[in-house]
Amino acid sequence: MFQPFQIENLEAFPEKLEALLDERRAEIDRIVKSDAQSYEEVLLPLQEGDEKLDVFFTPLSHLNSVCNSPETQKAYEACLPLLSKFGSEVAQNVPLYRKIAAVQTDDPVRKKVIENDIRDFKLSGIELPEAKKKRLEEIRLRLSELSNAFSQNLLNATNAFELVLDNEADTAGMPESDLAAARFEEDGKIKYRFTLQMPSYLAYMTYGPNRMLREKLYRAYNTRAPENGEVIDEILALREEKAKLLGYENYAAYALETRDASSEEEVLRFLHTLADAALPQARKELERLRRFAEETDGIEKLEAYDVAYYSEKLKKSLFDYDDAMSKPYFERRAVLSGLLSLVGELFGVRFEPVEVPVWHDTVETYDIYDDKTHFGRIYFDLEARKEKRGGAWMHDWETHFIDKKQTLHGASAFVVCNFAPETPQTPSLLRHDDVVTLFHEMGHAIHHLFSEVPERAVSGIHGVAWDVVEFPSQFLENFAYEAAILKRFAKHYRTGESIPDTLLEKIKRTKNFQAALGILRQVEFSLFDFMLHQKRYSGDAVQALLDKIREKTALIKPPAYNRFQHGFAHIFAGGYAAGYYSYKWAEVLSADAFFACVDEKEGIRKETAQGYKRHILARGGSEEMSDLYQAWIGHPPKVESLLRLYDIG
Repeated sequence: MFQPFQIENLEAFPEKLEALLDERRAEIDRIVKSDAQSYEEVLLPLQEGDEKLDVFFTPLSHLNSVCNSPETQKAYEACLPLLSKFGSEVAQNVPLYRKIAAVQTDDPVRKKVIENDIRDFKLSGIELPEAKKKRLEEIRLRLSELSNAFSQNLLNATNAFELVLDNEADTAGMPESDLAAARFEEDGKIKYRFTLQMPSYLAYMTYGPNRMLREKLYRAYNTRAPENGEVIDEILALREEKAKLLGYENYAAYALETRDASSEEEVLRFLHTLADAALPQARKELERLRRFAEETDGIEKLEAYDVAYYSEKLKKSLFDYDDAMSKPYFERRAVLSGLLSLVGELFGVRFEPVEVPVWHDTVETYDIYDDKTHFGRIYFDLEARKEKRGGAWMHDWETHFIDKKQTLHGASAFVVCNFAPETPQTPSLLRHDDVVTLFHEMGHAIHHLFSEVPERAVSGIHGVAWDVVEFPSQFLENFAYEAAILKRFAKHYRTGESIPDTLLEKIKRTKNFQAALGILRQVEFSLFDFMLHQKRYSGDAVQALLDKIREKTALIKPPAYNRFQHGFAHIFAGGYAAGYYSYKWAEVLSADAFFACVDEKEGIRKETAQGYKRHILARGGSEEMSDLYQAWIGHPPKVESLLRLYDIG
């Protein structure tokens, strides 16, 4: 039922991919030239071709991330232009577009597939005259170059700066783990090197005792890559031109075509509502921090480069908690077992370990069953190793769907993290943040694995609007803060003793420390991103827009030299243009859903959780998320639920 994970010959892989793409070209050509008019004759074979291609290529893509080597990298890089060329050919195939657009069906899920395809063709410029198509392709290529230039400028600037310290007083009181990462020996003397790489930068900004050095680091970080100012101007101009070529007033309106949010006004109203709700508490949080800094070190005026340092000190004084206290209770295997037990209980499924081919001997694989069927498979690759990309992610592989022969295909997925590996002395022990990360990625995985949609193009995570794709992951991670859930598996790895209630309380309380200030920061980024794409900005107007937004959101005014936008890679070198708001948009859904499923007195409402599985997870991208949510809960998600989650109000 499920594909075995194996790549027999990396060297021959690009050649095999090319042969498979040629097969797909021939199939598309056959469909286009035939008299086919039905969904079964046109859309089903196209979707089966997509699945075949993904099932073939995903193992290489995955291997390049988790077991990287010169061989995997060479094969992967050789495949990318082949896939890019094929994708462009399909996106500009006018006869195929017309064939799909002519298909009629009464089935609502199949209608959604057709609507999505027609939308995507139109967004690629399929209906434009040739001259405009040519210009759109030029814009696409230039934006790709500019995105890469933005990243490279930022990387070069980040790598060009270092702060070398040899005075012990400048590092006094810093955690040993951070000092160990910074320590080196030169001319027989121990020194410490801090850079603008995020772990190193945050270490000194959070724990570095020398205020002048914190300001020096802050200035260096927030004045990186000034040449990105010109890059930003050109990116914004080209995005606006692209949107207008496609018939949209601005890039924000263009971007919303593939989002759950229905209008620009709705996005802005949402962000301002969130800011207004957070402001009163944020002011109190900041005033408390100001008083603490003054009482502790006589700081009369708190600056932007002081916030992380005094926030950490204040948190320590309030809660007396750090990760080292809870880590012995979160042994990796026990955490995973507890997570699978929770998911099984919530959604009426069971996970059984299975021996199948895997890419590394630390990978664990489980088959997933409900009362009737064996319907899914999940792989967990959780420990860090040198040949593995950093971070955490879920990667879908096979998709649940029914093919033209009425054969049911099951879904499979990979969950990847980078937790501390086992040693001969100790098992893999997780920080609580790691536990949250594992729950988060599992939320993504079950969104894909629990699909019951028969049409591949909108099954699992396929076809899900980009601004709600984080909803299921954020929903599940909320359970990782609940004492009743953590107690199920949080046992001391040596003694077997359950985690103390005092520690559980500290974990929950520290979660919402300075939550309102954090929300304001996210709203600031989101407003800046979205408004920047509503009309043409360039040069000094970009900074002026940010300054205007900060009048509301920045309770501590950043220094005049701060050029945050030159490092805002999410929107200028990533996929978040006019979409940074999605983080909070999805989080409102997840908070509202969590409180629907969990009650302080009742505990988990299993019937409601089953409804979440039936209405949200099982439906994939077959309907708009706002409609699915309404059908499940009976009302739109409430911003108040997010505020309640963060104890704001």
